[in-house]
Amino acid sequence: MAETIKAEPIMDQLKQKQEALRAKFVGKQLSEVPTPSVVLDLKQVTVNCERMLEAAENLGLQWRAHIKTHKTTELTRLQVSNFLATTPVLLIVSTILEAENITPLLKEYQSKDRAVNVLFSFPLFASAVPRLAAVSSQLGPDSLSVMIDHVDQLPYVKAIQQISGHPPRIFIKIDANYGRAGVKTDSPEYPALIDALLAAEQEGWLVLHGVYTHAGQSYGARRLGDAMYALFNEFLHAHTAARKIREKSPGHASLVLSVGATPTATTIQSPWFMEECDVPRGNPRGSMRPFEEELTERWGDWQKEGYILEVHAGVYPTLDLQQVATHARHTGLLSEQDIGISVVAEVASVYPTRGKDSTPEALINAGSLALGREPVSLDKKTCADETKAKPYTGWGALMPWGVLAGTEERDRSGKILGEGFPDDFRGWQVGKISQEHGILTWVGDEGKKAPELRVGDRVRVWPNHACIMGAGFEYYLIVDSRYPQHEDKVLDVWCRWNGW
Repeated sequence: MAETIKAEPIMDQLKQKQEALRAKFVGKQLSEVPTPSVVLDLKQVTVNCERMLEAAENLGLQWRAHIKTHKTTELTRLQVSNFLATTPVLLIVSTILEAENITPLLKEYQSKDRAVNVLFSFPLFASAVPRLAAVSSQLGPDSLSVMIDHVDQLPYVKAIQQISGHPPRIFIKIDANYGRAGVKTDSPEYPALIDALLAAEQEGWLVLHGVYTHAGQSYGARRLGDAMYALFNEFLHAHTAARKIREKSPGHASLVLSVGATPTATTIQSPWFMEECDVPRGNPRGSMRPFEEELTERWGDWQKEGYILEVHAGVYPTLDLQQVATHARHTGLLSEQDIGISVVAEVASVYPTRGKDSTPEALINAGSLALGREPVSLDKKTCADETKAKPYTGWGALMPWGVLAGTEERDRSGKILGEGFPDDFRGWQVGKISQEHGILTWVGDEGKKAPELRVGDRVRVWPNHACIMGAGFEYYLIVDSRYPQHEDKVLDVWCRWNGW
C-alpha cells in the first residue's frame, strides 16, 4: 500500500501560519497593509462561483472545478458549494501539491456522503506516481483520475494501482487544435492508445472514464460568440473521440465528455440558456447565436447516446483582464465589475512628462513578480484583421479606487472595461514592467489630462492573468464589497499552496 500522506502535520503548520496572518491583518484597511499584496473580493468570487454552479445545474451538465488559479481550501469550498449535498465534488489540479492539500477537504465531503474525485490534469509522468498513489490510498476507490495521451504513460498508471490498490480513472487528453498537450483523434496514435487502454481495463488496473479537452485558444477571442463557437468545437472533438472508443467497445460503460476553459465553459451562463431576458443578448461586436440552439440540440442527442457531459474551468472565480477581453459573455455578466482579484501597490515615484507625447508616468512597487508577465493574447484565427481587434499591450490596469475613484472613463453601457475593451481602453495602465518595477502609463484621448498620482498614493491593479500573478504570493487578503463603507477592511486571510 502507498505511504500515507502526512497531511495532519502539514495542515497544522498551515493553520498556524494562517492564524498568525489573521492576527496581523484582520481588521486593517488596505491602506495599512504591506505592498504589494493580492486582494480577493469575497462578494465577487462568490457570485462568480454561484453563477457557474447554477448554469451547470440548470442545463443538466456535470461540473468539475479547477483549483489551480487560487490554490486554497476556502475558495474550493465556494466552487463546489457546501449546500449541494448530493452533488459529487469533482476537482482538477495542476500540481500534485494541490491534490495533497485538498485531500483533507475531500475527506470531509466523503464523511458527508458526497462522492469525490480529483483529476491530475498533466499527462502522467514517473515521479508523480508515489504521491498520486498516496492520494488515491487516502481517498479510496474512484477518487483519483489521471490524464493520458500516450501509450508509454500506461506503466505509470499500473504502478499507481499496484501501490494504492485502486484502479485510477483515466481521461484521454484530446488535442482540440490548441497544440499544448493531447492526442489528435485523426492520428494513428489514437486508435493504438484506445486499444491499449481497453486491454488494461480488461485486466483491471484502470477505468477508462472519458475524454478531456481544453480550448486554450479561446483566451484569444475578442467577439461575443467566439468563445461559444470554441465550446461547440470542443464538444465536437470530445464526441468524436468518445465515438471512436465506442466503435472498438460498443458495450463500454458511459463515457464522460469533459470540455472547457473559462471563456468556453462560462458561455453556458448565456441569458438564452438561463432564460433571463433582462440581460442584453448581444452587442455590436458579435452574437452567440446560432450556437446556443445547436448546442442544446446536440447535448440532448449525446445524452441519449449515454454520454455524460461535463464542463470544467479554473480562473472564472477571480477573472482578470484576459477574460474580460474575450467577451465570452455579455457585458452584464463580464466586465470590470466581475473581476474579483487585484494587487495593492504604492506609487514610489512620478515622472510628469516622461511618457509618449509628454504624458505622465509613475513607478509602482509591483513588477513582473507581483503581476506576472503574460500578455492578453489575441487569436488571429478569430480576429485576423487587427483594425477590428488589437492586442492589449499593457500588463495590468488600475481600478477606480482610492485617489482614482470617480476619475474613470466609461463606455455607453456604463462600463470601464466594456464592449470595446481592450481596443478602446482609456486610463492608467501598467505599460512597462520588469522584475520589481511597474511603470504606469496613461492612455487617453488627445487633450484629456491624466488623473494626478503622487508619491505615496496607493493603487489597485487588475492583473492580466490571475493564475500567473497569484504565484508570487503566499496568501490572499480577503475583503467584501457587500459592506458599504467597509469594503477595504480585511476580513480574513487565505493561504495558498505554492510549489509542485
